[in-house]
Amino acid sequence: MEPFARTIDAAKKYVVSSTRDRVDWNAELVRGDLAKAVPQLKRASGKGLLVGGVKLPLALAELGLIDEYEFVVHPSLVGHGPMLFAGLSKRVDLKHVSRLEFGSGAVAMRYEPRR
Repeated sequence: MEPFARTIDAAKKYVVSSTRDRVDWNAELVRGDLAKAVPQLKRASGKGLLVGGVKLPLALAELGLIDEYEFVVHPSLVGHGPMLFAGLSKRVDLKHVSRLEFGSGAVAMRYEPRR
């Protein structure tokens, strides 16, 4: 098994859902008030949480619960798909933290919200 696969397989995962009854793959189901649940999970992990998807980051941004954003731009154009943070009700100003370029041409950029 590749190092990344071993790492992601062993990592604790949280699934936020109002429709699922159960989850697998080392995951825990999170339901209810995100404004209460996410800070508890962040404190319990001691290392922070990584979030993916489209709907969950939007909900967390609306609640001001994202401490750091990392955007990875890949050298491909697809012309379709969901738009990240579509419908965000207020502007979130960001401060650039770092940038990492990969041999593939992808670029990872990290930002923190200006508070």
